Amino acid sequence: MIVDCGIYRNGHRTDGPSDFSDALDAARAAGDAFVWIGLHEPSEEEFTHVTDEFKLHPLAVEDALKAHQRPKLEVYDDSLFVVLKPVHYATDSDTVSSGELMLFLGDSFVVTVRHGDGTPIAELRKHLEEKPEMLRHGPTSVLYSIADEVVDHYLVVADELQNDLEELETVVFSPDGSGSGAGTASRIYNFKRQILEFRRATGPLAMPMLRLAGNGPFAAAVPFVDDAVRPFFRDVSDHLTRVNESVEGLDRLVSDILSAHLAQMGVRQNDDMRKISAWAAMAAVPTMIAGIYGMNFDHMPELHWVWSYPAVIAVMIVLEVLLYQQFKRRGWL
Repeated sequence: MIVDCGIYRNGHRTDGPSDFSDALDAARAAGDAFVWIGLHEPSEEEFTHVTDEFKLHPLAVEDALKAHQRPKLEVYDDSLFVVLKPVHYATDSDTVSSGELMLFLGDSFVVTVRHGDGTPIAELRKHLEEKPEMLRHGPTSVLYSIADEVVDHYLVVADELQNDLEELETVVFSPDGSGSGAGTASRIYNFKRQILEFRRATGPLAMPMLRLAGNGPFAAAVPFVDDAVRPFFRDVSDHLTRVNESVEGLDRLVSDILSAHLAQMGVRQNDDMRKISAWAAMAAVPTMIAGIYGMNFDHMPELHWVWSYPAVIAVMIVLEVLLYQQFKRRGWL
């Protein structure tokens, strides 16, 4: 559905035709104006009118309708197509979820298509309308403002994940060993999945931001981008680099934590096996002696001696005490 359609001239929103086709004609006739159309999860029928009017490329239209795209920047003859993935962090469940924002930029128009929850375009539009000096740069200002909002929120999510990682470290390396259970491994694995979901949004966006900033390869080939806004894209690119470095650090640390946790579990299992082996060895000595004297032979040493029973019991006790001391000294018990 079409959420909003506005005409912007000289940095300010102006009154104009309610039909976006007439609005585009009016913006192009003015020369210094552009149309901003916002859509939320449009159907194919709803998007067909926009496609025909703005001459959008069918491949980009297909991506915008189906969603589930990775962040990217594609250049077509009549428009520029950009995909962003806003990220939301749920503090109650410690999970990362992502939506999708598609932008079409062309001659005097920008079309935003939103899928799922994410950056609220209505609030961003209202905030941007309070900055006429930025809106004077045309559709590029919309692309920059949305990208800046999305990437700045990445920094917030990265900080939240860092806090979760510190809590996870405290649990895994707790002195009482409470973090060595199987539930901790599941928690570490789930945390690694959240980082992976976050990386899918931030990693592929690096090259598009470099191209928009004029720092990457083929940057000069990106049309519909106001050169005056490129320094702002460099700032967004710098923030994104910080986010990606933070994600890489989080991923390495959680992998190290998982390895340390598995090592702890291995050490604990070895300790358990040593204890079991020690008790089994201690049980084997009296079992062996009792087994010998239970064979019922007539000619056995001291078989009819009156002190045989207490002597055998005493030998068993002495041997058990010696074994216990030996195992205790080696740390097996």
